[in-house]
Amino acid sequence: MRTRFLSLLAATGMAAASINLVAMTVRDTAGAADGAAPAAPAVREGSFYVGGRDIEVDGGTLTTDQAYVRYWLPGTPSRRDPVVMVHGAGQTGSNFEQTPDGRPGWAAYFVRRGHPVYVVDQPTRGRSAYQQSLYGPLSYFSKQRIEWRFTASEDFDRWPQAKLHTQWPGTGRIGDQSFEQFYRSQVGYLADNGLAERLARDAVIALLERVGPAVVLTHSQSGPFGWLVADKRPALVKAIVGVEPAGPAFHDVNQVGPPTYQEDGAFIRPYGVTINPLSYSPPVRDPEKDLPYAREPRGDGPGLVPCRLQTAPVRSLPRLARTPVLIMTGEASYHAGYDHCTAKYLAQAGARVTYQRLENLGIHGNGHMLMLERNSDQVAAQIARWLDRTAPQR
Repeated sequence: MRTRFLSLLAATGMAAASINLVAMTVRDTAGAADGAAPAAPAVREGSFYVGGRDIEVDGGTLTTDQAYVRYWLPGTPSRRDPVVMVHGAGQTGSNFEQTPDGRPGWAAYFVRRGHPVYVVDQPTRGRSAYQQSLYGPLSYFSKQRIEWRFTASEDFDRWPQAKLHTQWPGTGRIGDQSFEQFYRSQVGYLADNGLAERLARDAVIALLERVGPAVVLTHSQSGPFGWLVADKRPALVKAIVGVEPAGPAFHDVNQVGPPTYQEDGAFIRPYGVTINPLSYSPPVRDPEKDLPYAREPRGDGPGLVPCRLQTAPVRSLPRLARTPVLIMTGEASYHAGYDHCTAKYLAQAGARVTYQRLENLGIHGNGHMLMLERNSDQVAAQIARWLDRTAPQR
């Protein structure tokens, strides 16, 4: 009966907020072979804010830089590590709560496995306050950009792997119900990426100080936040799961279509994988002088860009190296051409990196929004298996 009720809600396009995640946890185990998490007792859920600072504006006091956190706790005591989920650009924590076609999201998946789950709205995003006079302008994704980059890349041929995309629920085109549900979740995000890094780093650290050591799961733009948090407070990060983290090192990659498909973008990450400083050894005081790099002469295979790596002598990242890292990439995503470079850069600096391409695990057709696609539970199951091997129960 409950499954029919949820299906009806999805079919009628009712808002995701109307579906309680407690209800989502009542699920049988018939789908376990497809990656579904086992059923678990009903969860406890709630929300709170972390971080923030007071400032004086026009004779009054305002609080700024805070982040909203929604949480779900298993109904029975668990020895599994908490999982903190941080969304990417243009998104909010709703990415992890429910898919656009009405299925339970990754928050439900991991709490069913016994993980306490904390889903963050980045500072200035969603239910975390934005104040234009403090943070500057916002950027936005158009519907057309969402189509070619996230939901219907198979129709646009912007990068070599784009035509392999099959997993978006629905057509992925403007006007499709799942597309419109997803687009209505899009919000403005800070145009200043360096500021966004600093705000999110401090907010996630404040959250970890409150809940204790946890797995930090990032996606896309939030990828560098994981590197920064683990670098600054390694004892608080049990593992990092970077789902298609922003990269590669130093320069962006632009998707331009045939015949070249992928071209160098802007120089944006002076500290390799971040805009803000990391704790290199020996220290990097001036990245332009202290962090020389070179571009490989060719890519590692068809459709893969050449990577930029440090030149000798290579500086290490000893604080980040304490934390196991998983980087995961979908077969058809625009990240498919360069996430290997992020993994290679971190490994060169001493990080313990596992790099997984989903097609090598028998999982095909995924674009960038892995947590929202038709096989989202199957993808989550791969993350769960890696966590079981790498960060075993306490």
